[in-house]
Amino acid sequence: MTTVEIDRNLLEELIDLKMRFLLDEIDKILNTWSYNSPDKFLQDAKDGIIEEAEDDAITLKQLILQREELLNLKKKWND
Repeated sequence: MTTVEIDRNLLEELIDLKMRFLLDEIDKILNTWSYNSPDKFLQDAKDGIIEEAEDDAITLKQLILQREELLNLKKKWND
C-alpha cells in the first residue's frame, strides 16, 4: 500500500466539498418528490405510498450513509 502525505486543511476542504455535493443530491431527490424530510420520504417509499420511488429511495439512503461516514470521520479528527 502506498502512503501519501496530504495537508489536513486540504483534506477537510475536500470532505466539506463532498458533503455539500451529497446534500445537493439529497435535496434534488427530495425536491423531485416534493418532500422536505428524508426520513418521511424513505418511510413513504417503503410503505408504497409513493409509487416508483424505489430507485430514488435506494440512492437517497446511500447518499445519507456516505454523508454520515464523512461526518464521523471529521468528528474523529476533532476528538
